[in-house]
Amino acid sequence: MLMKLARLSLWNRKATALMTLLSLTISLVLLLGIDHIRKEARNSFTNTVSGTDLIVGARSGQLNLLLYSVFRIGNATANVSWQTYERIAKHPQIAWTIPLSLGDSHRGYRVLGTNQSYFEHYRYANQQSLQFAEGSPFAGVYDAVLGAEVAKQLGYTLGQEITLAHGIGAVSFSEHKDKPFTITGILAPTGTPVDQTVHVSLEGIEAIHIDWQQGAPMPGRQVSAEQALEMDLTPKAITAFMVGLNSRMATFVVQRQINEFRGEPLSAILPGVALAELWQMLGMVENMLLLITLLVLVAGLIGMMTTLLASMRERQREVAILRAVGANPWYLFWLIQLEVLLLTLMSMFMAAFFLVISLWAIQDTLAASYGLFISITPFSVQTLYWAGAILLATAVLACIPAFAAYRRALTDGLSVRL
Repeated sequence: MLMKLARLSLWNRKATALMTLLSLTISLVLLLGIDHIRKEARNSFTNTVSGTDLIVGARSGQLNLLLYSVFRIGNATANVSWQTYERIAKHPQIAWTIPLSLGDSHRGYRVLGTNQSYFEHYRYANQQSLQFAEGSPFAGVYDAVLGAEVAKQLGYTLGQEITLAHGIGAVSFSEHKDKPFTITGILAPTGTPVDQTVHVSLEGIEAIHIDWQQGAPMPGRQVSAEQALEMDLTPKAITAFMVGLNSRMATFVVQRQINEFRGEPLSAILPGVALAELWQMLGMVENMLLLITLLVLVAGLIGMMTTLLASMRERQREVAILRAVGANPWYLFWLIQLEVLLLTLMSMFMAAFFLVISLWAIQDTLAASYGLFISITPFSVQTLYWAGAILLATAVLACIPAFAAYRRALTDGLSVRL
């Protein structure tokens, strides 16, 4: 009976109830959305690379080295010579290396020059290896392997030809049109920047730049794709390389030896430490966003309480009639509490629905523009904690209008005021 009366009472004040419902729903969407994106962004960052003991590049800060080598953000301050790379790769404590050559792009997506070690040793998340959705790794100089997002967004299939562009801009006027690449493989989705990368061989990177100098074609010299195949395509330099060690006990020893390498200035970083530092820097921003969202939620709850208090004056006759037919003060108290509970629960269901739809709508945009791979299922154990805390907060705030109804005298609503 009490539930039916609460529903009818809300329906009788449907305009006010609807505005309160929308206000609370928007607050909950913001709270749950920001909290979910915050956690997914952290997972996206921490799952990007796994099983790599060191990342080596030209001397720079560890965050800069991490960003351009793993996340394809920014540019290297300098390159690492091929001779230095080969010398370090022969270190007795080093089990494998993955050379990385960056600097080119294809329609806004980064191009990564590497070798077969990339497909054999690169790991992400919990030591997961790269898998092919279609095709196989590159075998020839002009073969290319696409990340899942590149193939999906550009609609590419196996056997198509693509041309690379010099530089990393979405629009480039310096393209290597004379040396097209053929797509031989498409990787399965990983939820990492690998999905947004075009992978080619180091020899392919060297071939397209063999008749270039200082970022532009050399005047009077043009080498065709076939002529380039007959030339020495050993790389002169690479951007960075990943290192896997025989024993992690030797990590700090090898790191110190590389950092003190006298052949050229190098930096060797621990990916886990650099990721922790990166997230620590972003932690203040995420906490501020969460605080702002909590304040928005509090404002929504206070707005709901204010609306209920304002409506109590309009409901004087309703309350008086209920008292006249035998409803005791506690009955009125629980009626108001139940109305608030219904509004809150409906807001939660609406917020969950709109949040899933919103995440589904922006999922591809976040992945393509920011490299954030967000799940469209924002529900977890912490979501239940949030729901419990919100219900408790609304119950406490609802005590104010409920107590006002409790104290309402019978004569307040039945007497005629002039």
